[in-house]
Amino acid sequence: MVADIIRDSTIGHFINFISNGKYLSYDDQRPGFIVPAHFALTSTPASDASGVSTLCGGRGTTTPVTVSAREDHIAVDEKELDKKLAYDPNIVGWYGDDDQDNPQNWSPAKRAFVAFSISLMTFTIYIGSAIYTPSIPGIMEEFNVSLVHATLGLTLYVLGYGIGPMFLSPLQELPALGRNTVYMATLFLFLIFQIPIFTATNIETILAFRFLTGFFGSPALATGGASVCDIYPPRQHAYVVGIWALGAVGGPIAGPVVGGFAAQAKGWRWPLYELVWLCAFSFPFLMLLLPETYGPTILLKRAQRLRKLTGNQQLVSQGERDTEGDSIAQVFKEALSRPFILAKEPVLLFTNIYLGFVYAIFYLWFEAFPLVFSDIYQFNLGLSGLPFLGFLVSAAVTYTFYVLYQKHHIQPRFDRAKAEGRDIAPEIRLEIGVVASLSIPTSLLIFGFASKPTVHWIVPVIGAALYLPGIYLSFQSILMYITSAYPLYAASVLAGNDLFRSTIASVFPLFGRAFFNNLGLGPGSALLAGISFALMPVFWSLMKWGYILRSRSKYAVSP
Repeated sequence: MVADIIRDSTIGHFINFISNGKYLSYDDQRPGFIVPAHFALTSTPASDASGVSTLCGGRGTTTPVTVSAREDHIAVDEKELDKKLAYDPNIVGWYGDDDQDNPQNWSPAKRAFVAFSISLMTFTIYIGSAIYTPSIPGIMEEFNVSLVHATLGLTLYVLGYGIGPMFLSPLQELPALGRNTVYMATLFLFLIFQIPIFTATNIETILAFRFLTGFFGSPALATGGASVCDIYPPRQHAYVVGIWALGAVGGPIAGPVVGGFAAQAKGWRWPLYELVWLCAFSFPFLMLLLPETYGPTILLKRAQRLRKLTGNQQLVSQGERDTEGDSIAQVFKEALSRPFILAKEPVLLFTNIYLGFVYAIFYLWFEAFPLVFSDIYQFNLGLSGLPFLGFLVSAAVTYTFYVLYQKHHIQPRFDRAKAEGRDIAPEIRLEIGVVASLSIPTSLLIFGFASKPTVHWIVPVIGAALYLPGIYLSFQSILMYITSAYPLYAASVLAGNDLFRSTIASVFPLFGRAFFNNLGLGPGSALLAGISFALMPVFWSLMKWGYILRSRSKYAVSP
């Protein structure tokens, strides 16, 4: 398993390439490999000067052919010659239902390790947003800038990873590149662009490179869930995406905890050093141990090896054929325009606004927590980050509940529908989100009105922690819903949702301190809770009558 993981990684592909398949080789590069007969169809075998037969992809005489100079390496399965091909024989696909190069067939241990690696990459990028917040007081002092000016470092990072997927994620859908090429190239830039931030001599440099690091870190955030789905069957997607989402939530939560003590002891640059150290570990780890998971890219590389092995230049993967003639300009034009076209759909318009609001309040905590735990409860800079650990506790409880809900409530309903030959409406995914959304205003009200010197600090910690079920389950339900309702445009609706919610969320930290100072923690939280209450009937209406909106859409699946 370990050898295969290394072979399929970025470094493994490079070693395989420069050694011409001698090291970290695939089955079709090893002696004794049996070439599927339909890949070796020829009318007249011809040999070149070296004695190697040239194999053509014609449909004439079906003569099995071997390569004479490498007979120990290649053989043709003659039994396959009797099979009637109901498909284009030049299309390179999986060799069978148990093909171990197919990520869906990997062992449970291998899948679990790869899912962990993807979650680590996501965590590394997401922690970069909030790990900056303990540095804000030091940046204000050193560069003599206002709180709003210094907070732009958080805002621009969040905005960057909202905009980035519009440009970078489409590249991962190109079989010639796949997931890993984009992941590793952007993660390398993410690491390199940290250097100008902690060596900066002015605030402008910090802000510019904070945006760039958010931009280039975005593929891990936008398509990490898709990478996890590459390796698990659809039946398990809700569970594994839920685990990946915990890594995404854990990053912003861990940022203030990890960075607070470093900033207090060593100054504002040290939280950014910690981010570099984490990246310096993650990057080589992933370069060596994160295999390619995108099926069309794996098959494209297989087709390239078979063309070289057989000489049959007509062999192609389905992904190569589907993207033949597509230019990068066309890919970008479609990727950039479609999310905005789809955003006008009433279903997507509401889900984008709702998740943007929920996401924005989450980032508002980064301004509210210092007001409560530093100003009211007199926590120092390091200790003021510890209340964020309450989110981790509620995250673990929430995910456990989510798994039980999926296993004992949702999955049986899908199984019954399949047995009866009918489809389940995508709106079923919204049920848990509607119920969980009640925890959002509850959390806000407890946090806002319990944050006072006469109340123990654990009460606002518990109040804030109650927000996690609302944001986590709303995210899971809405994202599962919109991808089910718009299956042909899943990538576009997710990219559009990421852009809208990140844009909305990026603005909130800029006015968070003034918002709570002017209104007060209680009234300010009550206002946010009121907005949340006002959105809940719309959320419920979407669950109840969303099928009507889908029936009027030319993009969504019909009821």
